[in-house]
Amino acid sequence: MDSRLLFQDAAGFATSLLAVFAVDIATGKDTEPLPALMTTSDAINDAAAKILGTGEFKAALGETLVLHSPAGLKAERLLIVGLGKAKTLSIDEIRKGAGTAVRFLKPRGLRDLAIALPQDHALSDEHLESLPCLGMTRALIEGAALAEIDYDTYKSDRKDTAVHSLTVVASDADKSSRAEIQAGFDEGLTVAAAQNFTRSLVNEPGNVLTPTVLGQRAAAMCAEVGLKCEVYSMDKLLELGMGAFAAVSQGSSEPPALIVMTYEPAGGSAPNAPVIGLVGKGITFDTGGISIKPADGMEKMKYDMAGAGAMIGAMRAIAQLKPAVKIVSVVCSAENMPDGKAFKPGDVITAMSGKTIEIINTDAEGRLVLADGLHYAKTLGCTHLIDAATLTGACVVALGILNVGLFSNDDASVEAFQSGLATSGEKFWRLPCTDEYRDQIKSQIADIMNTGKNRWGGAITAAMFLKEFVGDTPWIHLDIAGCAWNDESKPWIANGPSGIAVRSIVEWVRTFGK
Repeated sequence: MDSRLLFQDAAGFATSLLAVFAVDIATGKDTEPLPALMTTSDAINDAAAKILGTGEFKAALGETLVLHSPAGLKAERLLIVGLGKAKTLSIDEIRKGAGTAVRFLKPRGLRDLAIALPQDHALSDEHLESLPCLGMTRALIEGAALAEIDYDTYKSDRKDTAVHSLTVVASDADKSSRAEIQAGFDEGLTVAAAQNFTRSLVNEPGNVLTPTVLGQRAAAMCAEVGLKCEVYSMDKLLELGMGAFAAVSQGSSEPPALIVMTYEPAGGSAPNAPVIGLVGKGITFDTGGISIKPADGMEKMKYDMAGAGAMIGAMRAIAQLKPAVKIVSVVCSAENMPDGKAFKPGDVITAMSGKTIEIINTDAEGRLVLADGLHYAKTLGCTHLIDAATLTGACVVALGILNVGLFSNDDASVEAFQSGLATSGEKFWRLPCTDEYRDQIKSQIADIMNTGKNRWGGAITAAMFLKEFVGDTPWIHLDIAGCAWNDESKPWIANGPSGIAVRSIVEWVRTFGK
């Protein structure tokens, strides 16, 4: 989708379809919705006034209403997109509104779209608090770019529903904010492209995206954006003593891939500057190994590398946004298969750190590869760590599909991470990771077990396992199992891989660059 930013009166822009956002400014609990457009254009407001006065359109989030041949406009159609209540409006609703406009367009054979950049000052302070121009513009372009993709990659009869061009039209009256709007537009293109890159990786079937191919695609991305990338296989795992990672890999005929991507800020890092480590679980297909999963739903286990995909996508955005901090990403990729050489329940393996692990369940393999990945990141000089993984079904039971589970050993890291969520629009919920839970993973014959003694608090015991390998290093763990795949389409995005956590990881990294 070719995207551009234009400063002019949106009413005078000729296009197949012009989208404008509306919010419900009614403040009383029992009052009828009162939709109002987020534009100061008199022509657009006049064109929509009659239909908005009928009460047919409520301005609910994702609600749409199209007017053909709107009077006073050069656009052939005017699409009004609801963002919900004005009092609770955030930039994430703008992201979803832009996505809704694109998704409305795609099945109707229209290929060109313009969106009027919302103007919060079109409404009084009583109705809406001021929103940052940069954030609104960035969210708009992100939402549009994310919505454009449909994951029907392997259909032989794919229909072309692509949106060819998007024009974001900012009012001439916003000239004072022009630099901020342009910066938001550029950032939005960068971050959305990174998230879509992640989504494309997660969508691939396991017979296409093997660990080797994941390494190749990561290396190609790094070459494109100027990152250093090294990809190793089993020999390197054995040389480093990565017994946990190697154990997971040994049951598959596909070799593992240890992917290390490095970003260096221009001019190098200052003395004693932090080094940020991004660690991703990259299980390109997970059968559960000897502790094999039920057949129902196993096909979805191609998405078990979504944590790795998030880190690879984040590194793509980081290379282009250029924060002033060094970042090293370690991706541990393997297949978990039930071959005759596969590791077994009851085995004891030794991780790179020297800790011994009693294997209780071979389907708890993600934490094993992450254990070696986290420790390795520390040996590469990382002073702050974050990992992402589709780690536990228990986290989905606890939080459903709306929030990612967040665990940490460091309150300051969590505070910095959460400071970026207003920008990223993603939802995370912190769960405990305190020492009283450690008894659940104590082993009689080894240092620790790879699962808890019982099923209770499974997401927490998984986090406690990872905590064993970070020591005192500030660390955040993101259990993205419930949010990495959208089972159902929404008005603003197709079903399929979500690319969750890319935006939030990028924002967290940027807090160090400030």
